[in-house]
Amino acid sequence: MAQIKQVGIGRKSVGTIDGITYYVRGGVTYARSTPNMPASAYNTPEAKKRQALFKLIQMHVKCHLRTIRQTFTPKDNGSSSNRYMSINYKGLAAALDALADQYVAGADVTIDEVEAAISAYATEHPKSIHIASKSGYQEVYLTGEWPDTITLNANAGDSTVIIIVAENGTTTTINADGTTTVSNNGSNGSSSSNGSSSSNGSSSGSGDSTSSTPHLTINSSGSGTATVTAGGDAVSSGAELAAGTEVSISITPAEEATPTATLNGSSVTLTENDGTYTGSFTMPSGDATLAINTGGESEGSDMN
Repeated sequence: MAQIKQVGIGRKSVGTIDGITYYVRGGVTYARSTPNMPASAYNTPEAKKRQALFKLIQMHVKCHLRTIRQTFTPKDNGSSSNRYMSINYKGLAAALDALADQYVAGADVTIDEVEAAISAYATEHPKSIHIASKSGYQEVYLTGEWPDTITLNANAGDSTVIIIVAENGTTTTINADGTTTVSNNGSNGSSSSNGSSSSNGSSSGSGDSTSSTPHLTINSSGSGTATVTAGGDAVSSGAELAAGTEVSISITPAEEATPTATLNGSSVTLTENDGTYTGSFTMPSGDATLAINTGGESEGSDMN
């Protein structure tokens, strides 16, 4: 592929012209020749098998995408998920070979079956599938089921250890000075505690711990509707959420009403789009109360 710099073509151009396809990756426009193959080339048994494998691998990557984005350093202008698929394709293809045959034959394949097949293969081939390949840290391999946590040990000369809590986007960093920081992937919120750490991932601490699980109390009033989610899952009043968890709010207020939301008495910024108001905040280290007023005259109640 060729990188496009000419102003006449445009650095943000996409599409196909005279057999040349232009696309943007990482803010840079590239060009490549457009494949010109007869439709029959995609209907051979080999082609159908490759298509099936790609689909099953995509299912697996989508299931763990949030974690992969934290544990893989992208190559050049690519993405973390592309690098995951690139270095793991051989192992994933071998793990999913039998399921791909079933899929080509017309059988349904579930994500649970995909994960089970990959876990079984990783158990027998513990150095075949990477689950972490981050610049400055040692490689981590899948050795069975996808773990709840992934510990990244820094290369020699740096004692910092990062523990990635899978799928909820929380990153816990045990710093070289012994402090611990918990933050949500993509958010600015964080909290710290006193403790100690070593390069093998063990830790101990004293004082307030960021690993405690505070409760979120949700009070909603008014005749509109409100939905509160954490990590993509709906939550209700009294939910236990780890400090640093990103919480999202979606409010459809009563007609001509302007909703409000406060966290421990402080306003949560809401953005309106086509009549629905959305906002988010990072769960603090202690218990929190979220108050939502959706507007209207009806009496509200706690969300249970």
